Amino acid sequence: GEIKRAVFSLVNYLMPESVFTMRCSANVGSGGDVAIFLGREETGKTTLAVDSQRRLIGDHSHAWCDEGIFNLDWGGYAKLLNVNAAEQPEIYACTRKFGTLLENVTLDPQTRRLDLTDNSLTENSRGAYPISHLPNAIREGMFDHPRHMFLLTCDAFGVLPPIARLTAEQALYAFLSAYTSKFKQMASGEIEAEVMFNVSFGDSALALPAYAYGEKLLEKIKAHHVNCWLVNTGWSGEPSHRSARISISQSRALVRAAVDGAFDNVEFELDPVFQFEIPKESPDASVPGKMLNPRQAAADAGEYEMRANRLVAEFVKDFSKFEDKVPEEMRAVLSQIITVDDSFDFGEYDFTL
Repeated sequence: GEIKRAVFSLVNYLMPESVFTMRCSANVGSGGDVAIFLGREETGKTTLAVDSQRRLIGDHSHAWCDEGIFNLDWGGYAKLLNVNAAEQPEIYACTRKFGTLLENVTLDPQTRRLDLTDNSLTENSRGAYPISHLPNAIREGMFDHPRHMFLLTCDAFGVLPPIARLTAEQALYAFLSAYTSKFKQMASGEIEAEVMFNVSFGDSALALPAYAYGEKLLEKIKAHHVNCWLVNTGWSGEPSHRSARISISQSRALVRAAVDGAFDNVEFELDPVFQFEIPKESPDASVPGKMLNPRQAAADAGEYEMRANRLVAEFVKDFSKFEDKVPEEMRAVLSQIITVDDSFDFGEYDFTL
């Protein structure tokens, strides 16, 4: 892990002018169409990229140059907690192969079998393996420019939709904020969700100001007409303590629909708070239509609006920390992406996420 971070930090410093480096997974379809997945831990970046219907390019670090994209590490570093053969067969199989390094997992002392459901040591059990362990991975070096970009989040507050279509500017905002939820255990033993922002999906590896990477990303999205999507692999409609998480199979079905063009003939509606577009129906029957719009999936519409606006306030607060450090043109664009009604006092109602 430390070596990967060190190398990625180095290329982030050396390459930005000629090669844009990304902390992402990537795969390619039979027609050469490339999809990239950007996201923090627990958002499904590795899981969604490892798809039996597509070939894996790489799991973690990639570079995007004038000719296309290429992988930087030729290996996988997957989270293993609760990985199973039914939902993640390729990654599960890697845990049984010679040459995989397992971190923080437990073994039954009698049977010597792995227990991937055991989190007694940590939630962050890992498996590091060569890309050759995956039967659908390829190592041809250079691939075409991405056709689809998926910006992943795990929203524990049930505010964001399972999938939404983004403009290039909205994708830039999502890239710079890199929002997701993290969970911490309280003194009482209860698990509580918190808001987490992490600039460009890995601020500890950035050697230049974040906006330098953002400018390059926006330039490439527009130059190569990349379709951009927000994918929430967390909860939709209701927060984590009141509902079930979106399943891996449902997230995978929505991603496949996007890369296959199944959403091209679907009507979208504009979200009044975040301004992105939400599909009105799912091309895949495994995803209920009502689930696509969290506003409709929420049990109490008014309470949902409170949660949504409170989350927007967190975005605005986070953006204010570095808005003076970005060029005026970029600041003008980003400040129009999402806004919050300043006249509404959340503190008056003692309302927090």
